Amino acid sequence: MALLLAQRMMQAVAILFGVALVTFLLLHFLPADPAALIAGRSASAQMIANVRHQLGLDLPIVQQFWHYLRGLLRGDLGRSYIQRSEVATLIASRIPATLVLMVTGILVEVSLGLLFGTLAALKRNGIVDRLVMTLAFVGVSSPQFVVALLLLYVFAATLGWFPMSGYGTPAHVVLPALTLGLLGAGWYARMVRSAMIDVLNQDYVRTARAKGLSQSRVIIRHALPNALLPVVAMIGIDVGQFMGGVVVVEAVYGWPGIGQLAWQAVQQVDVPIIMGVTLVSSLAIVIGNLLADSLAPVLDPRIRGR
Repeated sequence: MALLLAQRMMQAVAILFGVALVTFLLLHFLPADPAALIAGRSASAQMIANVRHQLGLDLPIVQQFWHYLRGLLRGDLGRSYIQRSEVATLIASRIPATLVLMVTGILVEVSLGLLFGTLAALKRNGIVDRLVMTLAFVGVSSPQFVVALLLLYVFAATLGWFPMSGYGTPAHVVLPALTLGLLGAGWYARMVRSAMIDVLNQDYVRTARAKGLSQSRVIIRHALPNALLPVVAMIGIDVGQFMGGVVVVEAVYGWPGIGQLAWQAVQQVDVPIIMGVTLVSSLAIVIGNLLADSLAPVLDPRIRGR
């Protein structure tokens, strides 16, 4: 197990380096010129050249990347071109809101997915199964902004149960988390259904039933824990996606997360912020997958011997 984690750590370092390199190259070849945007429309060619020199954008690309990489090794994500602040500070200020949305969104989608996926597996090929799979298909196919606007119209504008936008109280997080949960629950429901159908046909489940155990005990104690492995792996991926910010949901609800920061940076070609958000998102995905790999042997002891 320790060897496996060490290998995954080495892979994580290589992945982060690759993400930094590819993102840096892509941003370098963008048609937009950050120096021209910062200098303004009325700036002369000399003024733009001065700004480019101040930012170090006139250096060879290899030297620019080397300087950026050295800063990363010191924990320095650079300085925003537009906001004139450290990127690490700007991202850190958005992380609490992003974490709240991530945790609540994952809780909603996993809870709904486990519930309806298990029901569909137990009622396989029945009306309940067909209804759950239909709703799951609708959920994964629905655009985020449509679901978000519908929930806002019904529960905020019409019923007045929740605020329209903002951040700071439990009421503010309900609709954003529900939006993410409804959209993500479809994937989990389909995955849980497939895993549960496979598990329910295993010999140990039939043995548990033959011993006279109740249906609920067989499901909770024997079947469900063995069907959780793909769910845990998917949660690891969702952690990274949510940490990178859910731009549409954050925009509709006015949620001050990392996604909103990234969208503003893209509009302003603020390369250091784009790089910082990309690396933080990649790091979150890597950490999420490492946690999933660590939990897998706990859920399935057979993995420990591999």
